[in-house]
Amino acid sequence: MKYLEVDSSTAPIELLLEADPSISNIQAYLTDSWCYIVQEGDDIIGVCVVKPINESVVEIFNIAMSPHRQHQGLGTKLLEFVLMQIRQKGVTRIELGTGSFGYQLTYYQRLGFRIERVVKDHFLDNYAEPIFENGIQHKDMLRLYLDL
Repeated sequence: MKYLEVDSSTAPIELLLEADPSISNIQAYLTDSWCYIVQEGDDIIGVCVVKPINESVVEIFNIAMSPHRQHQGLGTKLLEFVLMQIRQKGVTRIELGTGSFGYQLTYYQRLGFRIERVVKDHFLDNYAEPIFENGIQHKDMLRLYLDL
């Protein structure tokens, strides 16, 4: 396994769609973002897109693993790699938005992220198609943060 920073223009859209079903949202946040990948041989099996907000704060907009490589700890290793890389760039705070329930929330909380606030109706207002997980529709977004 190789963990690398790559140009955001080379981010694998098919993987990013695993975590965000909106191609227009993905295209919007890829601009001026930092992109990190997990590569196995010649295959990219994981990706994380981070966008600087200012000199010391960044936001994770997307982190995704190939479906056949999920739940194997590789996403955690990718995020740990990303955290190490962004610390070296002088970042002191990382933020993100995620659903108000589901495995993504516990994934981030295991790594120390804390809830900052709730954005009511985010998924209703910002996605053309409803997003369901385990038969429940995502409506509200939780904003999380981690101080490095």
